[in-house]
Amino acid sequence: MQQEEIQQLIKKAISVLAQLEAWLPPAPKAIDWDAKAFRWRKKGGTAWLEAIKVIDTIEENNLLHIAQQKQAIDTNTRFFLQGKPANNVLMTGARGTGKSSLVKAMLTKYASAGLRLIEVDKSDLGDLSDIIDLISHRPERFIIFCDDLSFDEGEVSYKALKSALDGSIATRSENVLIYATSNRRHLMPEYMRENLSTHHQADGEIHPGEAIEEKISLSERFGLWLAFYPFKQEDYLAIVDYWLNTLGCPQEYIEESHTEALQWAIQRGSRSGRVARHFASDWTARHMD
Repeated sequence: MQQEEIQQLIKKAISVLAQLEAWLPPAPKAIDWDAKAFRWRKKGGTAWLEAIKVIDTIEENNLLHIAQQKQAIDTNTRFFLQGKPANNVLMTGARGTGKSSLVKAMLTKYASAGLRLIEVDKSDLGDLSDIIDLISHRPERFIIFCDDLSFDEGEVSYKALKSALDGSIATRSENVLIYATSNRRHLMPEYMRENLSTHHQADGEIHPGEAIEEKISLSERFGLWLAFYPFKQEDYLAIVDYWLNTLGCPQEYIEESHTEALQWAIQRGSRSGRVARHFASDWTARHMD
């Protein structure tokens, strides 16, 4: 074969390889294990842990009127960091009452003790086993955080979550817990028609439909349930006052704010900590010189 023909073959090979490279998924990015929080990212056929450079930090002291919930999750997280038995946590209830913020507060408090946080979207729950394998041999302690978790009819990604919680043949990794928040206690929609499959035997035993059992069994796999409730009016106003003080609003304007703060809550259909903070930001901006 002539030298010229060899050169032509090499050029063709390089061209083919370049085209193939465009179709291949990119190589996984190196993980910055010095980061305190991560986000599970996917692009094409590649998935990786992306370090979160700027973390939305919040202190426990910023979360008011959820003392019991704070104590429960703080104790569970502390036991986890100490290598003691600890539970996966499901936080359910009213929106804007501090469920997600409480998880962030645990990271703020315990990051220096080796706690790390990994955010995982519901659409990526099928990768839970890969994530756990990736971090199982690390010295840090990881909370996998699934925010605003719920499943629509026909979705099957909850099955991966069930296995990760308690149902896989593999031993549960001792340096991983799952914390999830949801507005639904049972995470999945329930319909009246499902009760039609319930029937009574001659001995009086009741056998609920398999669909109901499937839905309830998911939330039951979380060892610790924490319920969050809408705030009473006086609690809501106390949170408004706290954030107005924190934002540096003059005292004379704080005392005038309550009527408008209640109207603000009525317009939004919720007396929550989130609504109180939003109102405080707006009120302060309008009354600060």
